Amino acid sequence: MSDYILRRLLLIIPTLFGILLLNFVIIQAAPGGPVEQTIAKLEGLDTSGGAASRATGGGGDVKSGSGYRGAQGLDPDLVEDIKKMYGFDKPATQRFWIMVKNYATFDLGNSFYRDTKVTDLILEKMPVSLSLGLWSTLIMYLVSIPLGITKAVRHNSKFDIWTSSIVIIGYAIPAFLFAILLIILFAGGSYFDWFPLRGLVSNNFDTLSLFEKIKDYFWHLALPITALVIGNFATLTFLTKNSFLDEISKQYVITARAKGLSEKQVLYGHVFRNAMLIVIAGFPSAFMGLFFTSSLLIEVIFSLDGLGLLSFESAINRDYPVVFGTLFIFTLLGLLMKLLSDLCYCLVDPRIDFANREH
Repeated sequence: MSDYILRRLLLIIPTLFGILLLNFVIIQAAPGGPVEQTIAKLEGLDTSGGAASRATGGGGDVKSGSGYRGAQGLDPDLVEDIKKMYGFDKPATQRFWIMVKNYATFDLGNSFYRDTKVTDLILEKMPVSLSLGLWSTLIMYLVSIPLGITKAVRHNSKFDIWTSSIVIIGYAIPAFLFAILLIILFAGGSYFDWFPLRGLVSNNFDTLSLFEKIKDYFWHLALPITALVIGNFATLTFLTKNSFLDEISKQYVITARAKGLSEKQVLYGHVFRNAMLIVIAGFPSAFMGLFFTSSLLIEVIFSLDGLGLLSFESAINRDYPVVFGTLFIFTLLGLLMKLLSDLCYCLVDPRIDFANREH
C-alpha cells in the first residue's frame, strides 16, 4: 500500500504540471489581459474628462513628463513599463517556468489589483467556502443515506414513490433559485424575517460568548446551506438505494435469511458494509465538489465572500496570479482527495488492494 500511495503522490506532479500548462496556454489566447485593461483605463481617462483632464487644467494635453499623448495613444515607454509591472515583458515560456518554480515552493505571488499575497487571499476566503462545503456535505450524507436505505427496504411502496418525487423536484430546482425563494420567505423578503440576509457572522461576533458565537454562526449558515443541499440529495439518495437493492438480491443475503437471522441483522450486519462501500468512499470527492463548485451564486446572493466569488472576480478582472494560484490549490487538493477516496475504499473493505492490482 505504501508503494501505491507513493506512486499516486508522484503522479500528482505531472498532472499538476499538465493542468497548469493547459490553462496557461488558454489564458494566453484570451483577450483583455491586465496590460490591455490598464491601457484601456488610461486611454479612457482622457475621453471621460476625469483625472487626466484635471491634471491638464481641462485643456486635454497632458504634460510631456507624464508620457500620455491623448488621442495619439500612450507613449511606448509607458506601455513597456506597464508590461514590466505585470511581468509581461518576458516571453510566455519564461513566465510559465517562473510560475512553476515559484509554485514548487508554494509561492503563489501577489494579486495584480488587491496589493496582497495570493496565499493570504485564499486563507482569508477559506472559512466561508470551508463552512459551506463541510456542513453541506455532512447534512447531505446524514439525510441521504438513511433515506436511501429506507427507500430500498420499502421499494415500490407509497413512501418510496412520494420521496422519489420530492427528491427529484428538489434536484430540478437550481440552487440559486431556491436561495432567492428562501430569502423571500425567511430573510425579510416578503414574509418572515427569521434569518440574516448577508455575511457569515454578525458585526458584534467578537463580543459574543462561545455559545452565542456558535448559534450566530449556524444562524447565518442556515439558508445558504439549505439552498446548497436541496438539489444534492437526489444523487446520493438514489445511489444508496440502488446499492442496497443490488446487494439485497445476492445469494449471501438469501443464505443469511435462511439461517434465521432477523431482517435487521441481515441489513446492517451483512448488506450495509458492502452496499455502503461506494457511498462512504466517495465522501472526500463529494466534499471537494461542494467545496469548489455550485457555491458562486450562493456566495453572491447571501453576500458571502468566499473562494468561489474570489475566483470568479479574478477571472473577470484577469488577475492572473489569483487565477492560477487558486487553480493550483484547488487541483492539488482535488488530487489528494482522490487518493484519499481510494484509501477509504480499503478502509471500508480490506479485501480491496490497489497496490497489488495489475496496471
